Amino acid sequence: MRVLVVAEHNDGAINPSTSKTLSCVAELTSLGSDLLVMGNNSALAEQAARFQNVDSVLYMGNEIFEHQIAAVMSPVIAKIAQDYDCVLCPSTTFGRDLMPRIAAALNVGQITDIMNVVAPRIFKRPIYAGNAIQTIEIQDNVKIAATVRLASYKEVETNNQATIKNVELPEIELPSHTRFLRIESEATERPDLQVASVVVSGGRAFGSSENFELLYSLADKLGAAVGASRAAVDAGYVPNDMQVGQTGKIISPDLYIAFGISGAIQHLAGIKDAGTIVAVNKDADAPIFEIADFGIVADLFEFIPEFLAKLG
Repeated sequence: MRVLVVAEHNDGAINPSTSKTLSCVAELTSLGSDLLVMGNNSALAEQAARFQNVDSVLYMGNEIFEHQIAAVMSPVIAKIAQDYDCVLCPSTTFGRDLMPRIAAALNVGQITDIMNVVAPRIFKRPIYAGNAIQTIEIQDNVKIAATVRLASYKEVETNNQATIKNVELPEIELPSHTRFLRIESEATERPDLQVASVVVSGGRAFGSSENFELLYSLADKLGAAVGASRAAVDAGYVPNDMQVGQTGKIISPDLYIAFGISGAIQHLAGIKDAGTIVAVNKDADAPIFEIADFGIVADLFEFIPEFLAKLG
């Protein structure tokens, strides 16, 4: 099976989501994959060549790919994917925007959130907020277009020396209806929420965006990423890119600490793959205690300052 993986990159670096997607490749085929890097920085190709499970890096350098715009990238990827049996993207905001367009251009259905490869054409994916697992089989003559659930895979090693091939932009008409204007995001040195090994998360119990500063202080002490429940996002305490859960980000940190989060089923769907879950809530009957490895009944406004004092 010939597999094409589309690389996600940010700020001059290949995103760890790409590494986790390449981990899925090992379950699909023993032949490795081609990793397509579309950008305007040749250093990206050199980074990509170090990932395991990559036979060749296909580097398409062009200024139109300076920013990864799904509407522009998808027809190019679909053209290249005609020579492959399978095309994969990470199931991130990037991949969820890109893959449906690729699948439509290839006239195939999309598989979302592969969590396990049973056989080269048989896959498992979570449904109903992770409460059931669906098995999907793709016919032999149908191209596979899929996103990979990052919480189900670990990053691959970076000790490879794959061949780098410069690929020309195919002669196809590119859409002009979508263009890059700007990125608006909060500048932070904290780890990426989707790949962080430690995540601290807050719920509506914080009461205001100002009170979330307490959580940010703890995150900085722990070197952690910061997440939030949908209730906290809907209340306007934090931006929606911090939301963890079924309609937010699915994460699998080694340690997840939830403060003031009751544990709605939609939130639990986003954290069930965490290594260790710690819940801090003053409601002893909060549902999150049912899945937490460690439960602490306490007021977060008392607990966090005391925790910070212990950390020094």
